[in-house]
Amino acid sequence: MSNRSILLKIYRRLSKCYGLQHWWPADTPFEVMVGAILTQNTSWVNVEKAINNLKEANALNVHALIELSDENLAKLIRPSGYFNLKTKRLKHFVKWFKTEGRFNGLKSADDESLRKRLLEVNGIGPETADDILLYAFERPVFVIDTYTRRLLMTLNLISGDESYETLRQFFQSALKPDVGLFKEYHALIVRHAKEKCTQQKSCLHCKVESPL
Repeated sequence: MSNRSILLKIYRRLSKCYGLQHWWPADTPFEVMVGAILTQNTSWVNVEKAINNLKEANALNVHALIELSDENLAKLIRPSGYFNLKTKRLKHFVKWFKTEGRFNGLKSADDESLRKRLLEVNGIGPETADDILLYAFERPVFVIDTYTRRLLMTLNLISGDESYETLRQFFQSALKPDVGLFKEYHALIVRHAKEKCTQQKSCLHCKVESPL
């Protein structure tokens, strides 16, 4: 079976078990970007609390985030954890975003050059950059996270020590560029990771992870 067939089979299993996820929950591309930074090393429930704090303070915009003191911004995003570090990363990103001409100034860049520019921003790693590319800029870039690596290892498709880029290319070389598919696939893997295994006949977790 080809890699494409294998990956599509996994996707169909996930989709059948969990249905459409419609991820990423955000009102604007900028909110996606902020959320991508805040979700580093924490759960989405905590990110939502931080995002809501920013909205209630009318601070979920470029100008406000730049003008806020580090202390006040840290208080607002405290629920997301590592709030002092994330304050610095968010400040770096927003200043860069403004300098680059914001969304309209960046959207004309091709996928690879935009990815390279994002990775040059302090605090933006491959996963965060790809979150931003896929969900904010609608680029066909596959996001690799711990859950993806874990699922592929469980299905004996990888050894587990592959690099981020190796796994990203594994998906992107096997599947046709498809923003909608990549969004749903990534979201379904995250959803699956949250499912508790019951080891019963109707266990969704076991249905996804049965031998291919």
